[in-house]
Amino acid sequence: MPDVTQEPPSNDTSTNAAMAGVETGSVHVMVSATRTRIVLSGEVDVALASDLAEAVHDAERAGLPVEIDARHVTFMDSSGVTMLARLAHRAGRLTMIQPPDVVRFLLEVTRIGEVIDVLDVDPGFPENPTDAA
Repeated sequence: MPDVTQEPPSNDTSTNAAMAGVETGSVHVMVSATRTRIVLSGEVDVALASDLAEAVHDAERAGLPVEIDARHVTFMDSSGVTMLARLAHRAGRLTMIQPPDVVRFLLEVTRIGEVIDVLDVDPGFPENPTDAA
């Protein structure tokens, strides 16, 4: 009879998420001479809370107009909405690039969309940004 060994489940959330077909989220901050871009992708949820807070801090420190590239967001919970509200309050008007329907719905239902300009076309970003995150 063959030996059968069973390994305990991994505690690595990224491995578990990948195996479950869940797209983990990411946050990146790019700063140019004229603006800051926060690039969000995947699931923007509580697992990214500290990364989102750091991105807000980086954007505030740069003191430039802020744009959010949300085109690759697959899910957003209250953590993402909180980040948007915090940025809109502190940085003034935001620009959001190509938000998917799930994000557009949140902008509408929370009324945060009233202080965010939505662009359906990416205006581009300078070729030599300084990566802040």
